[in-house]
Amino acid sequence: MIGVSILLVDDHPIVREGYRRLLERQPGFRVVAEADNAGAAYQIYRDVSPDVAIMDLSLPGAGGLEAIRHIRQWDKRARILVFTMHCGSAFALKAFDAGAAGYVTKSSDATELIKAVANVARGGRALSDDIAREIAAERIGNGASLVESLGPRETEILRMIASGKTTEEIAALLNLSAKTVQNYHYQIKSKIGARTDAHLVWLAIGAGIVEVENAN
Repeated sequence: MIGVSILLVDDHPIVREGYRRLLERQPGFRVVAEADNAGAAYQIYRDVSPDVAIMDLSLPGAGGLEAIRHIRQWDKRARILVFTMHCGSAFALKAFDAGAAGYVTKSSDATELIKAVANVARGGRALSDDIAREIAAERIGNGASLVESLGPRETEILRMIASGKTTEEIAALLNLSAKTVQNYHYQIKSKIGARTDAHLVWLAIGAGIVEVENAN
């Protein structure tokens, strides 16, 4: 693969440096820009128009799902590869719903990331083996994720609620009115059968939408 420009989005500078070195050891791969949050990712994407954006989902403020959605709204041809610690099928499916072209977990071998970048740059799709097995097991078992009925924005708002963000904070981060966020909150509770906000948080944890240490 020749001449692949890459935008690397992760909120940990040391992590970005490590993956930058890994990627730039590959012939033709070039990290042209970096971002540490969703807003910066969107602005920088517009500035540099990379061939591939490698996107973490766990970002401060608005998360990776929101960044994917915004970038794809601006550029329908955007090629976005999610590279994250989230290893559940729920987040992977929501990432694809939002417009991602690939999903690789950080527990995967480095060769999987390199292969995924090349596939996505060519206009293809990519899925790490562990996520492929997770999705297959769920489908074979006729299982349904708790959040399957939620859209990408609803999933992102659920993550933010379960992470302890207030209505006002979510509204500011997503450029929505507080009333709109409250409406989303009510719709999410109704769709997933949450009786209370505390129940909502535990359902989000169980679905892998938020990790226990990030739930307040």
